[in-house]
Amino acid sequence: MHRVVIVGGGFGGLYAARSFRKTDLQVTLVDRRNHHLFQPLLYQVATGALSPANIAAPLRSLLRRQKNAQVLLDEVVEILPRQRQVKLRDGVLDYDSLILATGSTHSYFGHPEWEQIAPSLKTLDDATSIRRKVLSAFEEAEKATSVEEIRTWLTFVIVGGGPTGVEMAGAVAELAHSTLQADFRNINPAQARILLVEGADRVLPPFVPKLSAAALTALRRLQVEVLTDSMVTEIEPGKVTIRRNGQTEEIASRTIIWAAGVQASPLGKALATATGVELDRSGRVKVQPDLTVPGHPELFVIGDLACCLDEQGQPLPALAPVAMQQGNYVARLILGRQKGKDLPPFRYKDYGTMATIGAFEAVCDLRGFRFSGLFAWLVWLFVHLMQVVQFENRLLVLMQWAWHYTTRNRSARLITGPLPSPHEDRKDEG
Repeated sequence: MHRVVIVGGGFGGLYAARSFRKTDLQVTLVDRRNHHLFQPLLYQVATGALSPANIAAPLRSLLRRQKNAQVLLDEVVEILPRQRQVKLRDGVLDYDSLILATGSTHSYFGHPEWEQIAPSLKTLDDATSIRRKVLSAFEEAEKATSVEEIRTWLTFVIVGGGPTGVEMAGAVAELAHSTLQADFRNINPAQARILLVEGADRVLPPFVPKLSAAALTALRRLQVEVLTDSMVTEIEPGKVTIRRNGQTEEIASRTIIWAAGVQASPLGKALATATGVELDRSGRVKVQPDLTVPGHPELFVIGDLACCLDEQGQPLPALAPVAMQQGNYVARLILGRQKGKDLPPFRYKDYGTMATIGAFEAVCDLRGFRFSGLFAWLVWLFVHLMQVVQFENRLLVLMQWAWHYTTRNRSARLITGPLPSPHEDRKDEG
């Protein structure tokens, strides 16, 4: 029986695993976490609009009806291509085909120490940590005794003006100006200052300028201060330093969120050590047109971990649809090989990109059809609802969204875990 080992239960790995249903192949899915996560909605957990269970589902539950699939909660520590084995923390797995789909994490551009102060948003732990950090800032401001201290607690800095940064900034602005408006007695949450810092000359750089301009207008309507052509040069507890127009400025803030830059999973380096495959600047594996590692037709890399070129010779973006399509393609390729057939090179079908900026505002670029506003937001709502993997979760998300968008009340704004210290920033305290 042909043994397929899939490392990573994100979009690419899960879609690959599901594509092997109704086959006689033996599928083993390995992940460090026991759940599949719908990352595009993480920012809504981080701002209390959704609960963690709304956007995640246990991998065992998702694959329970697939009798040829096994799920292992473990971590790959080494790849042994000659032996066709992967070494886990708790054992070894043999494979005939190996699919690596471990995704990416945020890059701090050579400043890993910033992560302790400015957390990124990639996991459920990150989301609940940021939620604790954001909500606790208002609580600390309520207790503050000086205007300067209140201002520092009520200043929120989001670094990175891509989709994640724009969505996060809009959600924090809505939280401050609508949801929390009547909850406090000594402070006015609506006086919160939300800054979005972007190094490029406009927000949403991957989008066309027209949609970037629409996003900027929507952000300003939400009273978000957008600083473009601005580079972060230092992040310290309680302040962030930016360079803009040749001038350096320090911004006092106790809540800094990182949404800039990504780098591939460390498994890419392990693969390069084992096979000699070349990595790009972000640590992604440079794969063949059929998503295999050069010289290893049995070894596939997909999703954010793969540097796969499009027809123009440009790397495909790190987006969920890319990973989904690659997962399906690799499964079809492996199945085809069992029958002595091959497939043409992988070609990504780009159906468009979108980003939301608060309630009833979004921008969409769907195969050249570009629009913004309420209709774009409704399209964004529908697409994201349909992409949530588990049907039960779709119902939960729909009900929670209906409540949130009708009442502007974020029912999941719970502070869990240890409270952050006013005197130090540590990631484990959120």
